[in-house]
Amino acid sequence: MSGMRLTLLGLPAAAVAWASPALAPVVPAVARAIAVPRTLGAGAPVVAVTFDDGPHGSGTPAALERLAAAQAQATFFLVGEQVERRPHLAAAIAGAGHAIGVHGHRHRNLLRVTPGALRRDLDRAAAVIEAASGVRPTLYRPPYGIFSAAAVIEVRRRGWSPVLWSRWGRDWSHRETAASVTARVTRDVGPGDILLLHDADDYSDRGSWRTTIAALPAVLAELRRRDLATVSLPTSVGAGSPGPRRA
Repeated sequence: MSGMRLTLLGLPAAAVAWASPALAPVVPAVARAIAVPRTLGAGAPVVAVTFDDGPHGSGTPAALERLAAAQAQATFFLVGEQVERRPHLAAAIAGAGHAIGVHGHRHRNLLRVTPGALRRDLDRAAAVIEAASGVRPTLYRPPYGIFSAAAVIEVRRRGWSPVLWSRWGRDWSHRETAASVTARVTRDVGPGDILLLHDADDYSDRGSWRTTIAALPAVLAELRRRDLATVSLPTSVGAGSPGPRRA
């Protein structure tokens, strides 16, 4: 992402306007400027654990098991093409009471997607996820956390809530261990943080989901040690949104 900042310096104004929202995950000021929340905001001592890229045939059931054992709630941002392959897992996520969001139908960098293609992608993802889970999703996180200007406009036009994260575990990399993921995602964690993990490896290093699953019990235990309740995201995230759902 730091390379993205340098690249933007040499672009014409129109290109900068198109691409600048992509900095939101790593530049809080950009996230504030485009009104995309990275946290739940001030308030109750709660955090939101979120998973991207699923559902995955092995990673998602394992995540659901560990969440159930800890009586923890989470939010799963699902990819439509993966839901088409495993609709029963989308239903299982909803059945367990977890929140569901859209992560696109295909997992693509939105800076390379035209507005028309984006609309079609989101239409298909939302339809597939609702048909499989029975939930009409209103939360949205783009692949890689990269928004284009068109994506911000389109998501808001639909009445959806775009959301990013404030802590991540870098659990998509084969270089990470359960201990390193746990340490990174819980470092300085506090009330209102949104944690990013991945229950799938279809768009990342093969087998990386195993590291996430191995880390998850320790992550949840550390949150409990800090007296932070684990909740799912509300259907609308941002100023004036309803409170998150507790386990």
